[in-house]
Amino acid sequence: MSEIIAFAGSNSTKSINHQWVSFLSQQLVEPVNVIRLTDYQIPMYGIDYEKEIGFPKEVQRLYNDIKSAKAIILSVNEHNGAVSSYFKNVMDWLSRYDRIFLEDKPILLTSTSPGKLAAGKAREYAEIAVERYGGKLIASFGLPSFEDNFDSEQQKLRDETLLLGVKDTLSQFQQAITF
Repeated sequence: MSEIIAFAGSNSTKSINHQWVSFLSQQLVEPVNVIRLTDYQIPMYGIDYEKEIGFPKEVQRLYNDIKSAKAIILSVNEHNGAVSSYFKNVMDWLSRYDRIFLEDKPILLTSTSPGKLAAGKAREYAEIAVERYGGKLIASFGLPSFEDNFDSEQQKLRDETLLLGVKDTLSQFQQAITF
């Protein structure tokens, strides 16, 4: 297996979840390949599309990248109390290609948002989805109030208590993937 991959479920070019997952990736000892899902041109899922055209090459490419990874760090964003339709679409394609596309893959699940709930509803959904698709949820962490708690310019957390929580979460993940 290759390196750890990390990505956010967002398609925003200014995604705070991408910033967050990038920051977390830099805290690990092992190399992490931070990718953007938008680098994979994946159309909107539809059963008619699948039956008529089949699986897009970009779905197969993302699937292969996930399968070859040692582990995954995933930061989900939230739209109106749910995962974004963009992220759900990507998961729909991958799960149609292979229902257990995350089979035995160690996952660090995280999220952040401008609000105090840290995209908790989206993270709850993703926790269930990770297990449904065969992944091993190692740890889950939500960073509330992104702009208040994270300094984007200096790439650091402002809150010492949150920093301790992040270190503990990353330690759990690191221990689980060291084999």
